[in-house]
Amino acid sequence: MSPLLPRRWAGLFATVLAAMLATTGCSPALDWRDVRPAESGITLLMPCRPSAQTRPVRLANRSVNLALHACSAGGSTWAVAFADVVEPAAVGVALQELQRGAAANIGAVASRPLPGAVPGATPHEHSTRVRISGSLPDGRMVNEVVAVFAYGTVVFQATVLGDSLSDEAVDAFFGSLRVGR
Repeated sequence: MSPLLPRRWAGLFATVLAAMLATTGCSPALDWRDVRPAESGITLLMPCRPSAQTRPVRLANRSVNLALHACSAGGSTWAVAFADVVEPAAVGVALQELQRGAAANIGAVASRPLPGAVPGATPHEHSTRVRISGSLPDGRMVNEVVAVFAYGTVVFQATVLGDSLSDEAVDAFFGSLRVGR
């Protein structure tokens, strides 16, 4: 099984998330905006202007380009990542790896399933939304809500990560997710 991110990038990702969380203490109120990452097929609302990165990663036993759009606001980090795994048979494995990778990035061991299908997503037994708790590399405890789902062969991971998560803001974020071209 390959994790969501290679070890060298997982550490960088965790460090970036920690830095983003550390600087959110003086963030203004949530400023929701429509986000449509190019060539992803997804639309969503994010409470801040996301920055974008793309990196090659191993996912579902293949090298793919994972695009990440993330920002910090209201004491939380908000992100959506996606990659095309090309082969339909790779989708289930990729969804499982995305969920396990999210938990591993914060050292989480238990998760609580949450309701929430994404409109337009391709139905798949491994699509899920969970709440997990763990800690950042600096030892600070965090909570995370993660949804993994697919549209054809494109797999998605939507994430909210923070010390304490506003249920209202988390529901607005996940409730805004839509896929389809």
